[in-house]
Amino acid sequence: MHSNNTQYNAIWLSDIHLGSKDCKAEFLLDMLNKIQSKTLYLVGDIVDIWALERRFHWPESHNQVIHTLLRKAKTGTKVIYVPGNHDEKVRKFVGMTFSDVEIHREYFHTTAAGKKMLITHGDDFDGEVCLGKWHSLIGDALYDLLLFLNRNCFKLRKKIGLNYWSLSGYIKTRVKGANAAIERYKHAAIKYAKSQQADGIICGHIHHPEMDEIDKVLYCNDGDWVENCTLIRENAQGELELIRWTSAVTQISTANVPIISEQAA
Repeated sequence: MHSNNTQYNAIWLSDIHLGSKDCKAEFLLDMLNKIQSKTLYLVGDIVDIWALERRFHWPESHNQVIHTLLRKAKTGTKVIYVPGNHDEKVRKFVGMTFSDVEIHREYFHTTAAGKKMLITHGDDFDGEVCLGKWHSLIGDALYDLLLFLNRNCFKLRKKIGLNYWSLSGYIKTRVKGANAAIERYKHAAIKYAKSQQADGIICGHIHHPEMDEIDKVLYCNDGDWVENCTLIRENAQGELELIRWTSAVTQISTANVPIISEQAA
């Protein structure tokens, strides 16, 4: 089990989707209570305003996530909030600070290794990924179905004592069109990072955690807390690590080098 005083230079989280019944708030709270960071980046879609407008869903665990984030901001953690498309209404407050949480449209972070990382949610790259209106509508409907299946798979596995496993993530990786869209998104993100003279980019939005290096530019997607329960963290040496935090904590990769898994008790 990770101790409470495990501290990192920075942590990146996105696509939490508080207010959605698919949010894995319990796993997120477990992580937030076990590791600390000097800086915490909230990279968009923290609260799912779209889902709340369709149907109000706000269990106590979602309150606890908000309280935990605000407590971190009040007790010395620098918290940077870069809103996404599902919490786009917060973008009108860019440049302001609320409850010690800074709101930015984009942000630059320099790692301990001297790498300049651009932080943005990633919805700005949709134009280079989408195949048109009808494809988008069909995609949304299929994704809702995937989340429904994932939710029920999670309940069943929990009931019989199995660890969390993302059925929706498994299916997506085997759909040719989805993989092609992810590749287009990745290259659009890399192109934008280059235009901003950054060494890399950290984003979310597509719920596909990944680290890759293309043309000497580091692409980091911190994933989500709906399907994958992933984060990116920077250690004392300035290395970026992609972590899956479910029943068993798995370190997916450091920069772009796969490493051995670590298990939580």
